[in-house]
Amino acid sequence: MARDFNVRLMASAIFLAALSLPQPLFADLPPAAEAAPATEPAAFPRPLREKAAVIPERLVKGANAAMPSMIDGLDNPSTRRYIERYTTRSGKLWLNNIMANAQPYLAFIRREIDARNLPAELLYVPVIESGFVSDAKSSSGAAGLWQFMRNSMGPFDMKITDWMDERMDFWKATIGALEKLQENYHALGDWALALAAYNMGLGGVQRVLKQAGVKDYWKLSGQNHLKTETAVYMPKLLAVSHILTHPRQFGLPVLWTKDVQWTRIRAGKTVDLRLVAEYAGVDEKILINANRELFYTVTPPDENYHLKVRAEDAEKIAATLERSDIIMIKYHMYTVKSGDTLSTLAKYYGVTVAQIMEHNHGVQPKTLQIGMRLVIPAFKDVPPYPGVTVNDPFPADFTGVHVVQRGETLWSIARVYGIRPETLAIINDMDLQDTLSIGKALKAPIKE
Repeated sequence: MARDFNVRLMASAIFLAALSLPQPLFADLPPAAEAAPATEPAAFPRPLREKAAVIPERLVKGANAAMPSMIDGLDNPSTRRYIERYTTRSGKLWLNNIMANAQPYLAFIRREIDARNLPAELLYVPVIESGFVSDAKSSSGAAGLWQFMRNSMGPFDMKITDWMDERMDFWKATIGALEKLQENYHALGDWALALAAYNMGLGGVQRVLKQAGVKDYWKLSGQNHLKTETAVYMPKLLAVSHILTHPRQFGLPVLWTKDVQWTRIRAGKTVDLRLVAEYAGVDEKILINANRELFYTVTPPDENYHLKVRAEDAEKIAATLERSDIIMIKYHMYTVKSGDTLSTLAKYYGVTVAQIMEHNHGVQPKTLQIGMRLVIPAFKDVPPYPGVTVNDPFPADFTGVHVVQRGETLWSIARVYGIRPETLAIINDMDLQDTLSIGKALKAPIKE
């Protein structure tokens, strides 16, 4: 008993030490020698027989040995090479760090996979795609745990607005990715091909199948019909799945964590998550990390937007959102000055023009007036906008002509000439709120 306790204590210490090290990238791992000729590899370790154990209620194991495997290829030489690669010292540290990232999401993803009776290996697709970083972005434009591209998210209830990118919503992205994989499987009839299609697109795989006349992922890979990234996708996934499903066998600590139960609550209004956490008395970091799709930690003015919260925090957060005696978003109050435009204000305060307009009913760029009071969301901490400095001695030579172009206003034209819009309006016998017609000739200073 004492010896077993010491072994467990040492394993925990190793895991904690691993988490404190920088996360190594794929590039830091030993080369996989993917192009090497196939040789008869040495047999790799098989899982040890483990005694049956009673899992404590509401605890979930990081691996998923209880889920059925539906994908062949574990004995493929390329998969074996990746098993060897990922079980080096640096490979295991990399996997430890990734599984630390994964802890908030594992139980949710497992339940969604189990509910659909999908292959156990799908739990580890985010390891390959994003390293289980919910706001990961790739150089090709993919984003989120499951690395959705903009052109592939439409059918899966995800959108991008000025407020958020729902490819980084772990709830929606997980459901969308599993639905996409199911669609691929129904079209191709094979899980390895379905995963290949997740990497290179369903149409791309179907074209390869037609050209090669072969409907087997491993044969297509071995005969160089697939691009390199797709050819190594399944070996990587199967290797990671095998190692993490049997961590003890490969010298990895078994991490038992509390099963995080997530639920969703309709926000109903625009709120700052930092203030919600403060008033509700919940962990701010957990709440923000659970809603990484939000650009500003502020919910959009969308009645259908739902916050993702831990079940244990749901009652307190719901009660906080119902309160009418507190303001749960911070604003800058700004009085419009000469020379201001919505675009310059938006740039300074780190918001968009549309967001200023959403918070100031009836305000339009062309109807901005001096003295108007604006409320601007305080997404970042900045001092009040100082306004623009306009050198506007009344010009002696005002004999130039400016022909109004589409989209121009007295404000924008005045900025071009470095004068106040009031001056331009007076010279042309106009009011600041007058609408300009395209082609109208205005008196303007001679530009040197």
